[in-house]
Amino acid sequence: MKAKKKKRQDDFQKVKLKVGKKKPKADNATNTSFRSKGIHLPEQLKRDTSGPTTHRQLGINDLLSQLHHYNANVKHSALLGLRELLSLNPSLLEQHLSRLLSEVAAVFTDKDGNVRVAATRLLRFIAQSVPAERVAPFFPLLSAHLSCAMTHIETGIHEDAMNVLDVLLEHYPALLAARPAVLLTNFLELISHRQSSGGAKKAQDTKGRTWALSVFPNRAVTSQQWRLSVLLRLGRFLQAVVEERPSAVGDISVSAEGVFDSGREGQVTPLYLSWEELTYSKVGVKVYENSGSKPTPHSTFRLRPEVDRGATVGEGLDSVEAIQSFAATLVPLLLEVWVEANASDCPWNNTEGAHLLTPDTMSVMFQVLSILQLLRKLAPQQEHQDTLDAWFRKEYLGDFKQHFMKNFPYGTRDTPKHKKKGDLKRSKQTTPVPGLTVEPLALNITICQVMVSLCQRQGLSRETDGDWMTPLRTFVRDTLGSGVKLSYRQLHMLLLSVWKMVLTQRSKAVTEDLLAAVYIYYKQKNLTLQTRSLLLSFYSKLYLQEQGHAHIARSKVLCRWLASLPVQLSQLGHRNSALSARLILSIQAAASRGNKDLLHSLQTHACRLYDPQEGVVVLLPAESQQKMVQLLYFINKMSQSLLANLSSCCTTGRISASLAASLIRIIHFRSSLSGWSVGSKEVALEDVDYVSFLFSTLTGFSSDKLTSLQGADDESALPRSPLSPLSLFLTPLEQFTHHWDIVEEVCHCLETLGSKCQCFDILQNGICKYLTKLVVVPDSMAAGLLRAVSRLLDLSVLPIEPVLRFLSQCCLSLLALLIALQQEAPTETNHRREAIWGACVSALSTIPRLLRMVLQLLRVGDLSEEELPQLGQILLMLLQHTPLHNQLLTNGTLLQEIIQQLTRYSRGATREQWMTDLLYSYSITVAHSSSSHRGNLGLRDMY
Repeated sequence: MKAKKKKRQDDFQKVKLKVGKKKPKADNATNTSFRSKGIHLPEQLKRDTSGPTTHRQLGINDLLSQLHHYNANVKHSALLGLRELLSLNPSLLEQHLSRLLSEVAAVFTDKDGNVRVAATRLLRFIAQSVPAERVAPFFPLLSAHLSCAMTHIETGIHEDAMNVLDVLLEHYPALLAARPAVLLTNFLELISHRQSSGGAKKAQDTKGRTWALSVFPNRAVTSQQWRLSVLLRLGRFLQAVVEERPSAVGDISVSAEGVFDSGREGQVTPLYLSWEELTYSKVGVKVYENSGSKPTPHSTFRLRPEVDRGATVGEGLDSVEAIQSFAATLVPLLLEVWVEANASDCPWNNTEGAHLLTPDTMSVMFQVLSILQLLRKLAPQQEHQDTLDAWFRKEYLGDFKQHFMKNFPYGTRDTPKHKKKGDLKRSKQTTPVPGLTVEPLALNITICQVMVSLCQRQGLSRETDGDWMTPLRTFVRDTLGSGVKLSYRQLHMLLLSVWKMVLTQRSKAVTEDLLAAVYIYYKQKNLTLQTRSLLLSFYSKLYLQEQGHAHIARSKVLCRWLASLPVQLSQLGHRNSALSARLILSIQAAASRGNKDLLHSLQTHACRLYDPQEGVVVLLPAESQQKMVQLLYFINKMSQSLLANLSSCCTTGRISASLAASLIRIIHFRSSLSGWSVGSKEVALEDVDYVSFLFSTLTGFSSDKLTSLQGADDESALPRSPLSPLSLFLTPLEQFTHHWDIVEEVCHCLETLGSKCQCFDILQNGICKYLTKLVVVPDSMAAGLLRAVSRLLDLSVLPIEPVLRFLSQCCLSLLALLIALQQEAPTETNHRREAIWGACVSALSTIPRLLRMVLQLLRVGDLSEEELPQLGQILLMLLQHTPLHNQLLTNGTLLQEIIQQLTRYSRGATREQWMTDLLYSYSITVAHSSSSHRGNLGLRDMY
């Protein structure tokens, strides 16, 4: 049987599909079935509760991390979120200040403009909230990022860097000015570039012209506008550097007191110590702890080595050579900027309209001149200033005259309005920088200041500056004399120009011409206090320069101004105390130098100035009052009316007691009776007037006031009684204390007049003539007279009867007042009681027969029952005072009669105690002191 043949297997067999059957799966089919499980992360859904968040629930850490995102929109929103978060939570600034500044500064150079604008706004917000001392540790990082932005290849970043610079100049000028070297180079690179020749570095010439202006065709603004914007920031930056200098003499920003100083008085010279020199003992420095006169043996104080010498103010500009090197690079560029702007502005040359400038060109010129003026002020010291001015004159005087003085003064050109669309589009591209509108007056004043600073002091061997100084003098004279209103800065700059021209030209005609123009402006009304003070400072300090400047000393305008000062002071009064103080300082300076015109005017208006009611001496503050009193020493002649006013000033209490004492001493020194003189100073007042002044001041009241007291029914005056022969007018305690201090000074002056007997004779004649007929007497005057008479009494001259009677009435009335004051609060009347008791005791123990006359006035029969205890208390006070025992023994008979009458009229249990005390004191002071009187008084009958 034949075997079957085996069928061969093909490689790719076709699968036969059958209807109704499921299609078989392919061999390489992928199994797509899967099983999934959910992953739950509940922590991600929780809000950040670690700190404040924005409305998008983002904290400060999230926002700061988003600043590193590649998307510009994310970074922009993060900056906006930071501002929102910081405005709602200011405390975050203190906690995250370091990270905030570093992250915000990093986006100064971001490619997206919106991000840079948002970063600038956030930086401004931070700067408004954080002081400079908190930012100082992080400012080097800010400065580094700012330098990167200023030197970036993108022009848009340059423009935004200017906005960042504006923020720092506004809020942190001192920190920015501390490192000027790098930023100054960055400013140069913004408007210029270094020139090169054949790939090799070209050697710098004498003028430093290796830099050339750059053209920027791709910027949104014109090259002129960009340069103007950069120059504006450069000027502000240089101004910040100048203001941070330790000595900025003549700067606009300093106060008016130090503007016109020619010397270096009052300036502090710092001492710089080098740690290396101290280490190797090259110099010796003694360090005293706690300012002691001897060094502490075990002092813990140690000098710290300098960590960063470059952090000092003026880095890179701390020497004249460095300033000259920078100026040699910058000044040619500034001149090129001006020449280019002027050429584009003036299509015609050497025509009658060449002095007219458009607003854009005027702004460019103003910024150029402002920077030139600031370059001069970079000098560290005054002697360096003169050296720098001489260098500027040598290097650039010709260029300045050619470019600035050729068409001086300048005016504004009227530009026609654009009507065509193309012209309108072109005008939008050349729109001036906002806030840089410059008036022609400000421009011309700046030219004056820059050019006048280059003039030199005229001499025999020096060339004159008359050719280019004449238009400057004419402009200054016309501006000041025309009556136009000037701002404080403009007036300050003009006065600096006048100051420089007067001191350098040394011409009487020039001086008179300029000072007359200043005086015209000075006489204008409604000037501000700051402006008036500036003018006063100018004239005062110019007058102080008269020594060595004959043309200033002989100035008629200056003499006229000095003569007008007392009139102005009397008219101004207390309406402006600060300006009055400035006037007094000017008057004092001229009076100390013996200016005849001022002294004559001062003497003429002295009565008005020293009026006790409306004079400036009583209306101004205490410091000005003291200076007014000091001016009395310089008055040549003191009239009787002036002395009367001065006496009233002393006694009315409008000036302090110490100042009144100084006034009395000054008048004493100016009289011939003092025996004191200095130099050729003449006697200012007659002897009679001087004694009359002292007597009026001693009484404390004018004759009119005393006359009015006699007829007035005043409740403050105590009525007359048997114990008070005079009606005492009770002065207020403050006035009493004031008058008592003045009495001591008057007595001191009277004691030094020479003959004591003559002085006392004059005093008692005055009392007899003017005071003995008074019925109502102030208590301060009565006590003062007793004090003066007891101090001036000379035993060779006995008091006359009317004076002795008046003094006894005063003494008894004051003793009765003492008894009344004892019933009041002791704290309120303590000083008054001590003064009155001391005056009475001193007079009773010194003046002969005064105690006897007082005892004779004691009539017991005329007293009422209420007055008997008062009399007993008066006698008890006298008996208990030991220095009066001898006088009481002398008048023992009279005293015995009074006590006998007193015991006869005083009966009853209510008066037993004071009577017992009186008899006891009498027994131990009088009865037991003299055996001859022991038996004369029957004590048994008294009881």
